[in-house]
Amino acid sequence: MEGRIDGNLASRTTSAVVDPKTVGRPRVVIVGGGFGGLNAALALRKAAVDVTLVDRRNFHLFQPLLYQVATGALSPANIAAPLRGVLRKTRNATVLLAEVVAFDAANRRVVLDDGELSYDSLIVAAGSTHSYFGHDEWSSFAPGLKTIEDATEMRRRILFAFERAERETDPEIRKHWMTFVVVGGGPTGVELAGALSEIARHTLRHDFRHINPAEARVILIDATDRVLMAYPPDLSERAERDLKKLRVDVRTGTLVTDVGEGYVVVTRHGQSEQIASWTVLWAAGVQASPLAKKLADACGVDTDRAGRIKVMPDCTVPNFPSIFAVGDMANCPGPDGKPLPGVAPVAIQQARFAAKVIQARMAGGDVPTSFIYRDQGMMATIGRRKAVAKIGRAKFRGAIAWYMWLFVHLMQLVQFQSRLMVLLQWAWSYLTFNRSARLITGKMLAVKTKVLPAGSAASIGDPDAADTDHTGLPVVEHSPRSESASPNERRAEVATTG
Repeated sequence: MEGRIDGNLASRTTSAVVDPKTVGRPRVVIVGGGFGGLNAALALRKAAVDVTLVDRRNFHLFQPLLYQVATGALSPANIAAPLRGVLRKTRNATVLLAEVVAFDAANRRVVLDDGELSYDSLIVAAGSTHSYFGHDEWSSFAPGLKTIEDATEMRRRILFAFERAERETDPEIRKHWMTFVVVGGGPTGVELAGALSEIARHTLRHDFRHINPAEARVILIDATDRVLMAYPPDLSERAERDLKKLRVDVRTGTLVTDVGEGYVVVTRHGQSEQIASWTVLWAAGVQASPLAKKLADACGVDTDRAGRIKVMPDCTVPNFPSIFAVGDMANCPGPDGKPLPGVAPVAIQQARFAAKVIQARMAGGDVPTSFIYRDQGMMATIGRRKAVAKIGRAKFRGAIAWYMWLFVHLMQLVQFQSRLMVLLQWAWSYLTFNRSARLITGKMLAVKTKVLPAGSAASIGDPDAADTDHTGLPVVEHSPRSESASPNERRAEVATTG
């Protein structure tokens, strides 16, 4: 866009009630209500500025606990807080429910789907989305985990797989339903795999009559040489040992080459294998929000391979000192010259730094010129009383790391009510092995797929293959709820995401 914008967009306006006391005060617009955006607004609460926070959702989401929603341990409301409620006492902040569609950097305007906002300073903290490494067609078969909708969809697929296995009489097909594949060996993938194993071995142990949930296979796949690659090698090794104790099949150095309806193809040491599974969960990569590209185009700058904007040392966009890009959408080098990781502490510290720069400019004093990230450590949980953590130079494993993980994540929840509810849920889960939010929601749809002979990975996606269901029988078009259908017809009913 290079500072230019479509005339139709430029003609949009947004009306608002103006307080005479604030006329002439600097205007700060914040895009995104995640860790970065919310902390920027809170850091400016005492500043003589008018803050407008824009998000297409009306809530702040605590993403590190999304996997617990996906595995039925917590409900969505436990890890989300209404933005207006969080900023209720921040009198200089206004929250707008709107979607940003473009930026006019030359004229200092943010274009919304139904209007526009002018600013003196702009903080863009739009976060990230999933990355399928150029294979976006895999997304419908292997959902990622970034939103509440993603989490409830994962939960639906996981629980529905056990329900289908309970009704299946063919042992081989039942095995396919009870095979769960998690792609990605980072913290999210490790936590998902561990939780899946605990669901099968403990939570659902007595809930079914025709299957033994403990026989479920959980396969964790990662392309690197070890899980938790960003962690010290000894902690990665401990995490892998703990996963194996939970009967998770850990496959490192393994590439995913294809994902489709009911299968995933992997390659290791040049050998391909097709894994039959109706539940493939994606935790392998992230890509900056599409807004990063829109902002980069508006400012005439480039993005990196992950879609992030290469920012200046003070987190501003090159040649635009009034625009800050923070969090997952910013490529900000750390002390080692490598981009800082896309984790919550980075976004929070960058947002607070941006707020500090804005206030220093207003005061006419010394303005900070370089953002310095203070690493607060890293931690990942594998299962009950199983976790790894690194705080400074100290390393922790096992139960003590698990309790540390519980405490840190509990205290980072925004609202006290959420902390209390999560604490009660965790205590109940610990005492009873129960996960109270095991709800299957969403629309069930009958779908078609293509079945290949065993070991025929090379023919996957053959357009000449016949349409069949997962049994190899012709697809029968009928309602998934039909109880009068024959056994073969019932096996032809496959429910996937709505």
